[in-house]
Amino acid sequence: MSRQLRSGIPMTYHAFLPKSINVDEFRLMDTRNKVDLKLKYDRTAAVEKSFDVQDKVRQYIILANDRIESGNEIHNLRFGTAGKSLELQGFEPGTKITFTGRITFGYLEWKGPLVIIKGDKLTVEGKPGHLIDGEGHRWWDVLGGNGGKTKPYGIYCHLTHSVVNGLSIKNTPKHCFAINTCEHTDFIGITVDNADGHKKGGHNTDGFDVAKSHHITIQNSKVNNQDDCLAINSGTNILFKNNICEGGHGIAVAVGGYDVNEAKNILIKDCQVIKNNIGIRVKTALNGKGIVDGVTFDNVILKDISEIGIVIIGNYLNSGPRGDPTGDLPIHNLVINNVRGNVLKNGTNHQIWVKNAKNWKWNSNVVGGTKKMPCQGVPNGLKVEC
Repeated sequence: MSRQLRSGIPMTYHAFLPKSINVDEFRLMDTRNKVDLKLKYDRTAAVEKSFDVQDKVRQYIILANDRIESGNEIHNLRFGTAGKSLELQGFEPGTKITFTGRITFGYLEWKGPLVIIKGDKLTVEGKPGHLIDGEGHRWWDVLGGNGGKTKPYGIYCHLTHSVVNGLSIKNTPKHCFAINTCEHTDFIGITVDNADGHKKGGHNTDGFDVAKSHHITIQNSKVNNQDDCLAINSGTNILFKNNICEGGHGIAVAVGGYDVNEAKNILIKDCQVIKNNIGIRVKTALNGKGIVDGVTFDNVILKDISEIGIVIIGNYLNSGPRGDPTGDLPIHNLVINNVRGNVLKNGTNHQIWVKNAKNWKWNSNVVGGTKKMPCQGVPNGLKVEC
């Protein structure tokens, strides 16, 4: 007995799947045409169906083994439709989506994202041995988002009251996770492995970018990349706990230059930053307007940082700090507690350049760097060795 699921697909492909289906293989070949697509599946055997579009393009869909009652499984998916997002949305609250096998994507210079996950009360998980492989080496050219090839973003998440657990992502062309307009969502046990980019031209391969999101937890995760491990652009009540960041640009609260420029109640705790160029930093944009209030770094270990251990600046530009901070995006109630470790010999232990800062607490032991930078704008009564 077979059933049909009908979906109109204008620009991106939507996987509108019932709770009980196991998608064993799912493959879409290149098309830029608008297709009104029927997906067929059978409980006992795979059904392959081809569609001709203007006699030029064929699409192959294989949906099989409708035997999983607990959720959706996406296994060994070759999403060959370059320039289209694999869009997972439309699920009923309470749906469980499971990735198994290796997931890959077609090649095209475009902005992405490769994957969109959207919904309420979802559980998204990866089974042991699965891999979401962006094959970023096809785009990498050292320039990242600053020129060269147009590189797609990795995974956009628009989730509420959800859990993303145990996903493994490798070699994203550019940024990996965009956690945007999410609420009450946890990301647990995530692996972002862009280590190949160190020798193959990866750049701007952020691990987690967070914006306009509230009550977010990211914990027990590992990132190896060529940019920020975590970059919080805006949001409130965000916890980044027990994570390991290797090879990139450290852990950052980076506010300014967006339509929302407020970051409040941020806790980075029990993390390790290993062989990054920066350890931890709070950076606000030059001439920006907004507020950073209540950021705490607690029990963070820095190891072999090449440039600067702790950076707190209010004059950030993408090209680097420039000019005097204007003070319209101040940093209040900052806590640096038990941040410790080493900077390489030619690096700097601390850099501070802010205006209108207040109510800071500082307890750090970062050593090894011999290059001195002045600290400017430190709140009265606070002692920081610069």
